[in-house]
Amino acid sequence: FEVGSRHLEHTGVLKVIVGIIGAMLTLFEVYTAQFGLLVANKQRSVMLAFGLALAFLLYPSRFKKNGKIGLMDALLAIGSFITAIYIIVVFDQLALRQGWPTRTDFIMGLFTIVFVSLAGIRVSGWILPSICLFFLTYCYWGRWIPGRFGHRGFSITSIVRHMYLSTEGIFGLPLGVVSDFIYLFIFFGVILTATGVGKVFIDLALAALGSSRGGPAKVGVLASGLFGTINGSSVANVVGTGTFTIPLMKSIGYRPHFAAATEACASCGGQLMPPIMGAAAFIMAEFIGVSYLTVALAAALPGVLYYVGVLVSVHFEAVRNDLKGLPKDQLPSLKKIILKDGMMLLPIPVIIIFLLRGYTPTMAALWAIYVSLLLPLFRKENRYSLKDLYSMLGKGAMAALELIIICSMIGFIIGASTLTGFGLKLAGAIVDFAGGYLLPVLFLTMIASIILGAGIPTTGNYIMMALLTAPALKLMNVAPINAHLFVFYFGIISDLTPPVALAALVAAGLAGSPFWQTALTSTKLAVAGFIIPYMFVLNPDLLIKIDSFSLMYTGFNVITAIIGVIALAATVQNIFYIQMKIYERIPLFVAAILLILPAYSRSLLGFLIMVLVIMLQVRRARSGNFRTSISFGRGNMEADSLT
Repeated sequence: FEVGSRHLEHTGVLKVIVGIIGAMLTLFEVYTAQFGLLVANKQRSVMLAFGLALAFLLYPSRFKKNGKIGLMDALLAIGSFITAIYIIVVFDQLALRQGWPTRTDFIMGLFTIVFVSLAGIRVSGWILPSICLFFLTYCYWGRWIPGRFGHRGFSITSIVRHMYLSTEGIFGLPLGVVSDFIYLFIFFGVILTATGVGKVFIDLALAALGSSRGGPAKVGVLASGLFGTINGSSVANVVGTGTFTIPLMKSIGYRPHFAAATEACASCGGQLMPPIMGAAAFIMAEFIGVSYLTVALAAALPGVLYYVGVLVSVHFEAVRNDLKGLPKDQLPSLKKIILKDGMMLLPIPVIIIFLLRGYTPTMAALWAIYVSLLLPLFRKENRYSLKDLYSMLGKGAMAALELIIICSMIGFIIGASTLTGFGLKLAGAIVDFAGGYLLPVLFLTMIASIILGAGIPTTGNYIMMALLTAPALKLMNVAPINAHLFVFYFGIISDLTPPVALAALVAAGLAGSPFWQTALTSTKLAVAGFIIPYMFVLNPDLLIKIDSFSLMYTGFNVITAIIGVIALAATVQNIFYIQMKIYERIPLFVAAILLILPAYSRSLLGFLIMVLVIMLQVRRARSGNFRTSISFGRGNMEADSLT
């Protein structure tokens, strides 16, 4: 389903070579994080050199099941390593020449652009490389484009120089953030998975929610959310937890397409939740120029609301179909899990504590890695050998490989935007087409983000949105963090929306359900993800801010927003206490919007409308004037068919 998962499993000498390259890259990242990062170009060129070599060794031009590569693949791996590492060799001379290239520099740069493009096609498919190559050629052909998007054009020498020798192209901000922060967090996630913490997440979810109505679906939501906080891919998240949760949901009566849609929505939500947010939180902080903690706090409430919406939706589906939970005697004990495995979760609060105390994300991730490597040594069932450690070092590079290639390739878009001003031109076109009104701008930005983000991994997805669609919101005086979170949300939701819907596609494959039915159901379940971004743009108070934090006001916003999301989920699922009538459904939707938009008067009015709808539902339920058998909570209310 995902191109990035189709890499070779080598044997023999090649397995040793790939393992050594991967381990060396991980050790380089840990060493420089501990003892000091190199100059930006040097640090990033080392990462790209190792990343390109691994890409050509693991993703050959033709996928071969025998684990062998061709001569051309080996030559590409060697050549790409040389051209990328060349920056370190001539770095001092480049400084003296003020970055102007010699013939050798130009040739090395040209080959690096070719190597990055080829590696991008092999690792991520054709969609993103095609977009990036369009922007690369736009730098040259723009002189012949009429109107707003035309420009004076640039020579091939200028383009290569900008893309290869500056920090606004291949070695730009995205690759820098991967090298400085994200790689360490990815390696941290690999360690947690290898030492069994992923299983602890599933056990915790089972113990907490497994016995409730429709429990397996709620387990899937919670487990995927926890797993997603340490995983950078919604598709990988679906595979990691869906193989367990989807059969469990189906076993108690959830229809296959609904089980698959639930897993897809929950897995995508992991990218929206702090502390890692699919690795995009760190890049967002760099783009906006704020601290990582500011981004994490701002994203916290919208992320919680998204999961509340999904949890409530699966509960209402269980109510509609009278689905039960799992027997308690089949579930693990929450107390035993905490006593037995609670210490294995300590690295996660370590990250939070370090960030709250003002340490950089690099140091927070580094200490979390140390703690996560130290704790298993005290437990026989989690203890690892030196061979296991070596394997984890290699897997760290494998897990980060796709991100390294994508972020270097997105340098083409960054370089083209800074050379030609394309981002601002596109933003101006969106604003003009919308007539200068905020809501149409938001709608057009949403559509552009969903379309451009289709089939592209989380981090690359967000970077594209930040460069191409977020500037339109900034022209409408939307606060930078609100604008970036808005496009980030809809870029992620593109994994749920047809026609691409990668997360829904993979989940449908695991559940054996029709793709389109799964994708449409996942879009319906994720309705909170479509509404909430509009809410926090129209009313920024929905985002928690460090400089204007008020416990009372923030608490009020949290409570009313959660109630509003519950009302919204009930409206979409068309059931609250019992099946709703149209005269109940429309007012409840209005109440949901009023509750999510934080303001005392609006929230009070929304709450009163919601109470009125509940009273109507209860009255109809008591009169027996409804058609279907409906259950609520742990009790059971059957329709009085005697009417």
